[in-house]
Amino acid sequence: MSISVNSPIMLISVTVFVAVFVVLLPMIDRKVCSKLGLNLHHGLSENANADALLRLRQLVLYLVFFIYLAAFLMIVFFSRTSSDTYMVHVAPLQDLYNAVETDRGIMDILLTVFREGIVEGLSHIEIIRPQDIVQVYLNVMLFVPMGYLLPYVFGWFRARARLRPVAACFFISLATENMQLIYRRGLYDLDDMFSNTLGGFIGQMLFLSIAYVLTHPDWKRELKSYHRWQRHARHMTLYPFARRIGLSRTTLYATSEESVWAFFVDKLGFRVKKQIVLLDRAETRFLLVMGSSQVEILCGNRPQPAMLQKLTISARNLTKIKKRLEKNGIQAGELYRDPYTDLRCLSFTGPDEVCITVIEQP
Repeated sequence: MSISVNSPIMLISVTVFVAVFVVLLPMIDRKVCSKLGLNLHHGLSENANADALLRLRQLVLYLVFFIYLAAFLMIVFFSRTSSDTYMVHVAPLQDLYNAVETDRGIMDILLTVFREGIVEGLSHIEIIRPQDIVQVYLNVMLFVPMGYLLPYVFGWFRARARLRPVAACFFISLATENMQLIYRRGLYDLDDMFSNTLGGFIGQMLFLSIAYVLTHPDWKRELKSYHRWQRHARHMTLYPFARRIGLSRTTLYATSEESVWAFFVDKLGFRVKKQIVLLDRAETRFLLVMGSSQVEILCGNRPQPAMLQKLTISARNLTKIKKRLEKNGIQAGELYRDPYTDLRCLSFTGPDEVCITVIEQP
């Protein structure tokens, strides 16, 4: 039996599929990971094979995304035949405007809804071209999984989940419309870009309200703590600049230049950006860099009283880092849990009893 795209069965099927998909995926993901003893928040896992299982989980998520992407490309591109002419529609929201007919102005209808209720307000609106509304609805629903899966599967989108997914959906929709125009497969329509971006925004919001909530059980406590801090800190000096502030330099003390070069440069891989020799103080100062991180080392070239020195950095994949440390002759301890963030940590000791801690980057 063939089913029309505009049939009620198709609309209900698409709606139910998206609704079930966005709810079931995080529920199944969390339940399976809980059964296997896996920590989804970069903390210590109970399972000894956690690293391999987490990589397998990520591969499964990639597979889910690429299945959706293949279905998306089939629907918007490969299922269409090439036409002889270029078809362009650039009148924003004209189809929706032509799809309905009203006996009153928009403001009058809104006032009616406010005073007499939604039912009375909708009674003044007549749908004369339901297929146009259905087309907009399907374009919205097509991009809901896109806005939902991008932050769920990819850490880069998850890091800025309130902006990057919907921005990506807009550019993907723009690229799709241009490809349809170039190869004359379908209609280049500004309304489609608006609908697709709206669908991506809905998917992004569903991720934040469903997937994030299900995979982060302590979200309410974290949100309350953040709001308490915000109410207090907004009157303080640095609050307006908080988003642009980052810890970029740590200062350590050393007793010999040779140990600085041998450990920090040759073994850890820091780059000496600048070396300053102070003859009057018999002191050498190093500025070491790696990416955006900087370490200042004050080397007195003489024995100094023992002092507690710590260098804390963040990185991904602590298992590989541990193997590379051991390969370079640096003994690292077992992975442990950071008491402040519950993230995985790895510590080892450098020259002059410097305790270096690597925290798993979310």
